[in-house]
Amino acid sequence: MTGARAFGKGTAIAVLGATAVYGHVLYPAYIGYRSRGLAPSVPAEPDVWPGLSVVVSAYRESAVIGTKLDELAGTDYPGPMEIIVVADDAETATAARRPGVRVLSSGERLGKARAVNRGVAAASHDVVVLTDANAVLAPHSLRAAARHFTDESVGAVAGEKQVDDPAGAQGFYWTFESWLKQRESATGATIGVVGEMLAFRRKAFRPLPKDTAVDDAWLALDILESGLRVVYEPEAYSIETSAPDYAAEWERRTRIVAGNLDMLWRRRAALVPGALPVTSQLWGHRLVRSSFGPLAHVALVAISVPAARNSWGARLFLLGNAAGAASAGVLMRGGTPPGPSRLVAQVFFLQAVALGGVRRFLARDRPAIWPKPDRQPVPAQPAASEADIDPASASGAGASVSVV
Repeated sequence: MTGARAFGKGTAIAVLGATAVYGHVLYPAYIGYRSRGLAPSVPAEPDVWPGLSVVVSAYRESAVIGTKLDELAGTDYPGPMEIIVVADDAETATAARRPGVRVLSSGERLGKARAVNRGVAAASHDVVVLTDANAVLAPHSLRAAARHFTDESVGAVAGEKQVDDPAGAQGFYWTFESWLKQRESATGATIGVVGEMLAFRRKAFRPLPKDTAVDDAWLALDILESGLRVVYEPEAYSIETSAPDYAAEWERRTRIVAGNLDMLWRRRAALVPGALPVTSQLWGHRLVRSSFGPLAHVALVAISVPAARNSWGARLFLLGNAAGAASAGVLMRGGTPPGPSRLVAQVFFLQAVALGGVRRFLARDRPAIWPKPDRQPVPAQPAASEADIDPASASGAGASVSVV
């Protein structure tokens, strides 16, 4: 092989290698370096708390909606609050009907985006909070999120998602995601939001397209494009039951990847460098990690197969990939890979999820209406004690809800 060809091949391998690890290694390192020494701002509690319209979009959630409404009715939020449930099936609508709760029901399933649109249209307060029926909010979540709206530059507050098995593979993933969003927010804003806990200014909301599969990400991008910021608040956290198995997790995550790719394609102007303050996040946190990175990984494996006859490096690379794939296989079958291989298994699972999401995106399999699992009731968070409540705000107006 000539020197020029060897250099060209080496350069190609280096580019593929950097692309393959960019989303999981290089981008987190970049955002960690960029945010060094920066602490997320913690606003003081306001003298007058904004009114909240809490919207719960629910379908086949009759087993958990009662617990959710009890949790919201017992919140320690000191300002005015209304609760709106958008229920597209009769069982959930019936279970949600109680004093202090407004129930909107269409009688047919219209999808999450349209449910959010209907709930926001019915809201009467300045700040809207989206939360899922099966997500248990921490006692201070609403208060922690609402205090950020004293800053007029803040358009939305992203809460933290936790799962009921923090030591498991899914718990590790969400811990990593939370760190990433906290570092992004320290630089000014984050694109990472979850539908389990998302608060935003009602005046900044634009109706969502009915065919989007990622309503929360679409909403966040709308707000960022309006010139407002999306900030992360770790105290506004929710706890959700882990997926019952990795088949269910595969279905959910590949759908989300396909939905994100669809959103980024339809809104590709936001990917132009300098278009938004969060453009680098769209590339690193979303696009490269869920498409170009895994595709580059596959390309490296393909290149290494013929090279393995003459290269120990290629053999070791293939051996490492085989071990990682085996660990991911153990994970997907419900097992627990030993020791450090748990981390490797999760990375390989995420790479496979991304490839599955790319396939679904290319096949136009990115539904706005998706299969819903049967829910099991989630234990509620303990109520806040008097010691947990700031005396300065304990004398506030008190939460109130609209009665329909």
